[in-house]
Amino acid sequence: MQYLEMHEKKKHGTDAFPVEYYYVQEGHPRYLMNYHWHTEYELIRVLSGSLTLTLNEKSFDLLEGELAFVHGGVLHAGIPHDCIYECLVFDLDLFLRLAPCSPYIQRILDRSALVYHHFTSSHPETLRIAGEAFQVMSRKNPAYEMSVIGQLYRFFAHIFSAHLYLDTQPHTSARDLRKTMQLRKVIDYIDTHLGNAVTLEDMAQAASMSPKYFCRFFSQMTHHTPIEYLNMQRIEYACYALSTTDHPITDIALECGFNDVSYFIRIFRRYKGITPGQYRG
Repeated sequence: MQYLEMHEKKKHGTDAFPVEYYYVQEGHPRYLMNYHWHTEYELIRVLSGSLTLTLNEKSFDLLEGELAFVHGGVLHAGIPHDCIYECLVFDLDLFLRLAPCSPYIQRILDRSALVYHHFTSSHPETLRIAGEAFQVMSRKNPAYEMSVIGQLYRFFAHIFSAHLYLDTQPHTSARDLRKTMQLRKVIDYIDTHLGNAVTLEDMAQAASMSPKYFCRFFSQMTHHTPIEYLNMQRIEYACYALSTTDHPITDIALECGFNDVSYFIRIFRRYKGITPGQYRG
């Protein structure tokens, strides 16, 4: 499972330029955005179709041309609907380096300024500035790094000048916070143990719940049963392995936690509509 762990823990960009661009369409190994979280911040823009995006427990539809802002540490997932979307993932600490700008960025980092999570056609300037950042990053012309940083500074300057944020963090009950943290623990456990035999009892224990209550909790939070989610996550990692390695399909099935290759192929076809061999092409 080493290559899977490296994929989950890999840096976005480099130490000097911690910004990464992703273009995602059907067939991409992470087309279905399963629940995950990372310390970096993220902009997501839909180019065509739509994406049902979930941030913690709240879901909304991101339509063509619209933009989402994901704060660092937020659990998020996305279900694409005939969708092409792009992501810009960046370490916000990068923008603390200019002293006059750092107080604004620090407000986002400490959550005293919560940037709006959804920008639509009613925010044309926000969409335009973010769109230019995506364009520069995707083309990677000479000196694109300076242009991208400049565009992201423009984005945050616009956020503050147009007051497109909440001044204080909305009240979050201790119960809601506890539920989010419990789900994060389960997601982390699943990602860490994908190649092992994972039982319902194992996942419930990671959330410090009884199996019966855990099933209800997990389904309410993710709209999937725990076993469905486990299989979906394993299939997404299998897609990554099929796309980036030449490992035999049998080995990939075993490495992703499927001891029965026939069962692996059946589950793969259920979620992807084709066999692993067809996916690899």
